[in-house]
Order: sequence, then structure tokens, then C-alpha cells
Amino acid sequence: MRRSVALLGLPLMMIVAGCAPAGTGQAGPDRPSDSNEAFDQRATAVAEAWQPGTEWSRGYVPLQESTVLVGDPEFTAATQTAFLAGWYRNQAGPPARPPADGTIRFSDGELRVPLISAAEAYRQLAPGDPPPCPGSPVPATPPPAVPGGPDDSVTGRPQGDHCVPLTVTKIELGVAPLRTSRGEAQVPAWLFTVPEINAVIARVAVAPGAVGALPEPTPPSGPVPADLVTAQDIQAVDGATLTYRLGIGSCDTGTTPLVQEHDHVVIVGGTVVRATGGCNDMLNLEPVEVTLKAPLGARPVLDVINGTPLRLAAASPGSGGY
Repeated sequence: MRRSVALLGLPLMMIVAGCAPAGTGQAGPDRPSDSNEAFDQRATAVAEAWQPGTEWSRGYVPLQESTVLVGDPEFTAATQTAFLAGWYRNQAGPPARPPADGTIRFSDGELRVPLISAAEAYRQLAPGDPPPCPGSPVPATPPPAVPGGPDDSVTGRPQGDHCVPLTVTKIELGVAPLRTSRGEAQVPAWLFTVPEINAVIARVAVAPGAVGALPEPTPPSGPVPADLVTAQDIQAVDGATLTYRLGIGSCDTGTTPLVQEHDHVVIVGGTVVRATGGCNDMLNLEPVEVTLKAPLGARPVLDVINGTPLRLAAASPGSGGY
């Protein structure tokens, strides 16, 4: 069975964090119990306010990026740079016929949806200007950039061994596993064969009109405790093990992950010890891990401060993801 990993993000400044058991954590010498009580109260309010509507449970609301890797790509530095930047050369002709409607298969049912063409999927996949690599043929006219594409955070052009486009040799319609509001689903996707890596690159084929929006969160009223920090995104779920990232200051210490479970939702966040002296305003994303009392399943994961549903974001090559 093939594994899939989420669309990769650029490397971020991270600090290895410890783990906390499921529940609200335990007080320690640097973590007064009132911080845990404040988290519990706010998490309970977030869970009670969570009422996402029928689209969440009956429609298609994706909770990760639209590009996934089916298999372990075994990236080199050059191919990872090309993937992140969206540098491709297309040597495969797209299917001649436009696709018919497709079917998303959830654990609780199916949904028929319209699909985009292979040409449109390729335009979304390859928004980056191909690099001027010596000896590497590239398209004469690169596709237009797409806002929010994988090259948004890439600056400059790599040279030498780090300069290579990815070659698309085959395009076919298939399916890819994707985390959604209804748990993991098999979603129609255009599959791009790229011989420079060992994975197939899948771009979700669902037309924009069939994609549901994330519900607007309802943050709890009242001030946020000074040492409480937000959860930014999810890195991986492995059964009952949940890995997510907290947004902390570069001078903060003593990070403690906190989680509260309900039958219909999981609330996460964390606390830190704030620096007392001067510090810069840099935000670091610190990965933390908690063990739930039961596998996550289709339950959404919400941030304790804003009540925002968290999406699956950057995953390391070869990691299991969802």
C-alpha cells in the first residue's frame, strides 16, 4: 500500500519539544496549576461553541494542501528544492478528453463532484519559473504564478547541483488520500509521474465550486492568559499520537503542550514561560506531541485561543502524516 505525505513547507526554525499525556498536562515548578485551569476553561468553551453546520459533515471540506506525495519521494537537495519551488517541465501530453464528474469516498459515504482538467491541475502544480540550469532543458514559457503556491517562500535561484527541474512523463486520473472534515477520504486527483523522485505527485482534481470553506471560529470571550500560546497546524497523526506546532516567541522557554478531548472534537494549545528581558518579535513554530485517550478518527482539532480548525501542514519526507 502506498503512503502519502503532505505538501512540504520550507524549513522553519524549530526547537525539539517534550511530550505531554492526553488531558490538560501537569503542573510543575515552572508551570503553575492555574495555567492548566485557564486552558481547561477556555478549551471547554471552544468545544461547546463548535457547531460547524451541515457542509462540514455532508460536503467536502479539505484539511490539508491540495498537493500530496503518494509514496516516499527520497528527495535529494536538488529535487526537494524543485518540488518546493514548483519547477517542472512537462513531457507528457494531458488526456485528450475533459474529465467527467468524480467520486470522493469517505468512511461514512460518497460524494459526486465536478473535476478540473489535467491542464489546470498542472498549472496549479507548477507555478514557479523554471531555473536557468546549465544543461537542463526547461519550458520556453513558464506557467503563470499562482498566489499561495509552493514557490511563494522561495527566493533566489539555486545553482549547480541544486538546480534541476522535475520532469513529468505521465499524467493520469486517479485518487489520493486526503484529510477532510469527515476524516481521511479517497479524493479524485491527477497523478503526475516524475522519474527524478520515487513518489507520484498527486494534485487534487476537485473543482473549486465543490470545495467547502472552513467554518468561522467563535473565540471564547475574556482575556487570554499571558502564558497561553496558539496551536498553528498539525504535523502528523499516528493513531492516538497527535503532533502539532505551537507558535512561541524566540525567547520563550518551558513549552508544555495541553490537550482536552471530547467525543466530537479535540482542543489543543500550550503554555510557555515568557522571557523577562528584551527579545525580538520572531515567531518560532515548535513541534509538540500528545497522546490521546482514543485515536483521533474524524474528530477535528481546534486551537484553544481562536477556536480555529487546524490543517495538516508541513510533513517530513517519508513521514506517515495522516
